[in-house]
Amino acid sequence: MVGTVNTYRRVIALTGPLLPLVSFLARLPVAMSQFGSFLLVAQTSGSLATAGTVGGALSVGQVLFGPVLGRLADRYGQRPVVLAAAAVNAVATAALVAGALTHLATVPLAAIGALTGASVPLIGPLARTRSVALAHRAKSDESVVGAVHALEGTLDEVSFVFGPALVGIAALLAHPAFALAGAAGLVAVFGTVYALHPTAAVTSGSPARARGTGSRVRPPGVVYAVRGSLALQGVMFGACQAGITALTIRLGVPDQAAVVYSAMGVVSAVVGISLGALPARFGLRLRWRVATGAALVLSAPLLVTDSLWPLYVVVTVLGAAYAPHLITAFALTERSAEPARLSAAMAFAASCLVAGQATALVVCGRLAEGYGPAGAFAVAVGAAALCLALALVTRVPAARTHTAGVSVPGPRTDSPVAGEPACPVAGESATPVTGEAGAAYAGR
Repeated sequence: MVGTVNTYRRVIALTGPLLPLVSFLARLPVAMSQFGSFLLVAQTSGSLATAGTVGGALSVGQVLFGPVLGRLADRYGQRPVVLAAAAVNAVATAALVAGALTHLATVPLAAIGALTGASVPLIGPLARTRSVALAHRAKSDESVVGAVHALEGTLDEVSFVFGPALVGIAALLAHPAFALAGAAGLVAVFGTVYALHPTAAVTSGSPARARGTGSRVRPPGVVYAVRGSLALQGVMFGACQAGITALTIRLGVPDQAAVVYSAMGVVSAVVGISLGALPARFGLRLRWRVATGAALVLSAPLLVTDSLWPLYVVVTVLGAAYAPHLITAFALTERSAEPARLSAAMAFAASCLVAGQATALVVCGRLAEGYGPAGAFAVAVGAAALCLALALVTRVPAARTHTAGVSVPGPRTDSPVAGEPACPVAGESATPVTGEAGAAYAGR
């Protein structure tokens, strides 16, 4: 336990205590906009179909343009890209609120929704990239890099618990418009603060000539496998949302759906932050297989769950498998992608997750109508099985695929997991933050 705390202290020493807080508050609008836009449009238009169209357009915008923003961040740096995206997103979100309240027609409202999704400033993927860059610049060992992924994954999970909860509270006490207006304010303020934070200097971008235009290296197979695994994880999210909603409606307690889903997120966040305590012998390949195997085993009881309290228990326990898979998937992406294109790789991975969730919500909603909650839950179980299959058949590199500009400890000869480099255990002495990194970020 002491070693784990020390590892996270070293992470905070790299980023400063303000950056994780700012990045968390800047992530909340992403978690609020999808659910908030659906509730707002449904209430103002009286049509679930219109609400679904606008929500779908928002997701499509995020999926298509997320990787584009990531590429721009790689080339021009995070600061200008996040500043521009946060400003556009705040205006677009405010326009979505105004359009819904004035009963704008479906097509223009969906166009505004698409712009809102396309301008999401990608704080989660970019924060991972920035923190990893800080760790590598400070020559930190792999236990610190692993803790960075665990912390960022936990912040994502907590944001997706609190975001929908804030929307629900606003809708209950006043109107969903207040939730989306708050999201616009959050992204304008904290997106800007994140962009202007001094640590942005570590992700100042690489000109095309420095990135070797014309000699682009094809990502290794594990990158594509991880993207597929994240898309399937998104399918699990969407299928669970549809199944939980259908079952709570059948039981006559539709207001419990958001609470049940939030319980999953709370447990997922707790387990995610605990990953820093895992010993070195649990390498990324083993973590990927264990997490996907656990998702399959823990999701299977959903097929026979037909009452509220068993649903709470099954969904809560299932949350324990989600954060480890997400954290491991992004860690594999970071280890395998070219450092100069890491923002784009992280953004692409996040877009795969969103795409899987949005697709599953549409498909599983229809399945739940025709076959009941078990129809949606069957899709979640099937996606978990495919995730496990990918983890079992994919070859995971024994070391970082790209090391340019990155100082990485070599694999130890006593690595206990075949094909995996052993990392120093939490609590071992790390290289101190010195030089340029220490001068820039120490004490912030």
